[in-house]
Amino acid sequence: MSAEAADPGAPLRRRSRPRIDLRRLGRVALRGPVSRDRLPDAISHVAEAHRAHHPDADLTILRRAYVLAESSHRGQMRKSGEPYITHPLAVTLILAELGAETTTLTASLLHDTVEDTEVTLDQVKEQFGDEVCYLVDGVTKLEKVDYGAAAEPETFRKMLVATGNDVRVMSIKLADRLHNMRTLGVMRPEKQARIAKVTRDVLIPLAERLGVQALKTELEDLVFAILHPEEYEETRALIAAATGPDDPLETIADNVTHTLRDAGISAEVLIRPRHFVSVHRVRRKRGELRGTDFGRLLVLVGEDADCYAVLGELHTCFTPVISEFKDFIAAPKFNLYQSLHTAVVGPEGAVAEVLIRTHRMHKVAEAGVVALGNPYAQDPAAPPQTEPSDERADPTRPGWLSRLLDWQESATDPDTFWTTLRDDLAQDREITVFRTDGGTLGLPAGASCVDAAYAQYGDLAHTAIGARVNGRLATLSTVLSDGDTVQPLLAQDTASGPSPDWLDHARTPAARIAITGWFSDHPDEAKPDPETADATGPGTRGEPAAATEREAPARSRSGPRPTGVVVDDPNAQVRLAGCCTPVPPDELTGFVVRGGAVTVHRRECPAVAAMQEIGRAPVAASWADGEGRESDAGCRVTLVAESFGRPRLLADLTEAIATADAAIVSATVEPPSEQRVRHTYTLRLPDAAGLPGLMRAMRDVAGVYDVSRAQHPAPTG
Repeated sequence: MSAEAADPGAPLRRRSRPRIDLRRLGRVALRGPVSRDRLPDAISHVAEAHRAHHPDADLTILRRAYVLAESSHRGQMRKSGEPYITHPLAVTLILAELGAETTTLTASLLHDTVEDTEVTLDQVKEQFGDEVCYLVDGVTKLEKVDYGAAAEPETFRKMLVATGNDVRVMSIKLADRLHNMRTLGVMRPEKQARIAKVTRDVLIPLAERLGVQALKTELEDLVFAILHPEEYEETRALIAAATGPDDPLETIADNVTHTLRDAGISAEVLIRPRHFVSVHRVRRKRGELRGTDFGRLLVLVGEDADCYAVLGELHTCFTPVISEFKDFIAAPKFNLYQSLHTAVVGPEGAVAEVLIRTHRMHKVAEAGVVALGNPYAQDPAAPPQTEPSDERADPTRPGWLSRLLDWQESATDPDTFWTTLRDDLAQDREITVFRTDGGTLGLPAGASCVDAAYAQYGDLAHTAIGARVNGRLATLSTVLSDGDTVQPLLAQDTASGPSPDWLDHARTPAARIAITGWFSDHPDEAKPDPETADATGPGTRGEPAAATEREAPARSRSGPRPTGVVVDDPNAQVRLAGCCTPVPPDELTGFVVRGGAVTVHRRECPAVAAMQEIGRAPVAASWADGEGRESDAGCRVTLVAESFGRPRLLADLTEAIATADAAIVSATVEPPSEQRVRHTYTLRLPDAAGLPGLMRAMRDVAGVYDVSRAQHPAPTG
């Protein structure tokens, strides 16, 4: 195994050419432009790399861009002492190696001309067209990054807004940062550290989210060398010591190659060395490194189906490590990454990690959005647009980037944007949850139903009252898992707003900014209303929700008691909570709400725990005479029946209710979802003793698979 492949100074491509010599290029650049019929020697490396990905590319525009860039930057020098033209040349070569299309390379050559020279955008537009002008303008608007604390938020905000409008702008910016990091040695150590920290905190996560792994890994190693020099040198020594003829991965790679050849599968098996930071992470995770920990096997095939054929052969002919299997082809990562991950046990118990992907998947895995070409090119078969639009439709834009554009507009304060951005970038894993309409939502790991509600409905989520996760009712604080199906439930009252405690459950910037913005517009609602808190818990709408106007009247010890409830305070008005509709012989707990009234809940009601968490003292409550009997007025209860859809279901359920001598106060039937139907009935029974029999009778109705007491507001009749 070659330690050079893991070195930050190693070339980016698998079959790469030597890195350009900046000193030689500087001398070439100083000679000035060449004749119109010749490609300047200074960009011959760029042309070679570009033609490797785009054999039919027209290099004329690159020659003209170089001539303009060289003449406009002539006389300018970098801090390293090299002519300034070497910088845009190096940035353009990085992008050419990744497979960027001609327009991006042209803009890269010119990306500093408008800001640092006398060249104007009008000149760029006149000579190179609208697309190149758009990209150069986008990079120019980022301005030079001032690494002072006050300048960072607004600078990076501009950067990200420009990125959202055209991902190629960020591609140029990332390549620009990579070249600057490669040549950072001419700066003072304290400035190196300051730039490295910003690169680590913002640009590396951005490269990850844009899928540009080749840039991300080299930036990681360069930052590692600056911020952790001792650990970097230790890692370098470990990699150097592991380099030798007895590489266990070589043996496993040979076995895999023969296995696939015997199976008739055309595949290319490569050893992919880990970069420095990756080796360092494995060492911290496992302690002592194994011989196979310094790299992974990469199997490249032609078609998606071949990936699964390779997986089947490997799991058949080798002992697989099942816990290491991940399918990112069926469920791609949020940054467009696709691959099969597995691990197999080779000779003498050596475990090798294996990546299986097509050649195109590999190109996208390395270069991310850079490998997608021009996502804004007009399809010749598509009808022409009748009206111009400022928004550039980008079907390849990663979901995270699309969401970024939505929430950054709501964060008018740059510091809020900066803080929220860094929190979001710190999320190193994303999950995919499914909507009931078949769509998907990409959310950070640890996201809750609150996040799903705002991701799906935007500001309409202010009226959320709960959710259904995998077909079952769930609270808004429920943490979602990868692959869950979630359906946020919204109230009919569009004037209602969120609860302050939703911020405790929100993980996404969109949710947090929307909730914070709502309370900024409604300052009087910032503190939980005692009565609402009692009804809905500590501000988590839809958890133990119960609207006070839906509470049934009860009486204190001092007056008549139609529901047979007594509390310690003889003068308090007593109400039964609508969220759990307690009936005898339920055990009871009460809480004092606004106006001195006592709202009585079942002890297992989620509202009880929620009220105790916020420090509300419970009030002792019990059924009259301890007999658990109601008066002649009967009892009221809300039941939820969940069933599979079928004809006459509603008629059979109402017949079962009527047979149990229960009167229907109100009923709602939600629209069928995935062949499932949810019925909610508020009923009045002559005696609570009949409740278990009623629930059994409803469960016996064909198609009904669950009947339960409601834990959320029931609609009134």
